Amino acid sequence: QVQLVESGGGSVQAGGSLRLSCAASGDIISGYSLAWFRQAPGKEREGVAIISRYGPTSYADSVKGRFTISQDNAKKTLYLQMNSLKPEDTAMYYCAARHGPWTWFSYQYDSWGQGTQVTVSS
Repeated sequence: QVQLVESGGGSVQAGGSLRLSCAASGDIISGYSLAWFRQAPGKEREGVAIISRYGPTSYADSVKGRFTISQDNAKKTLYLQMNSLKPEDTAMYYCAARHGPWTWFSYQYDSWGQGTQVTVSS
């Protein structure tokens, strides 16, 4: 199993950028499907971006064209580059990993980080 620790969250004005990082320890991540989810207060957790263990990526419609998910297997780190941030992007962001095919269903992920807060002000 892999252990995950997120970092890079913070407060930013609308239109700004942040890069989230998710450092993995334990097992290597190259055989895992990885994802970023987020949860705003009073809302359900939602998928933001996923990356297949074979490389393809997919994004939620709400972030498409603004966010980019990537991974560095040598550094065992997952990234989420977030540009043109909007107030509605405000949430706790979580990275997740599963040793299997990629999926948008959060319950299918085996490992989760503790989350990093992103706050976007207008």
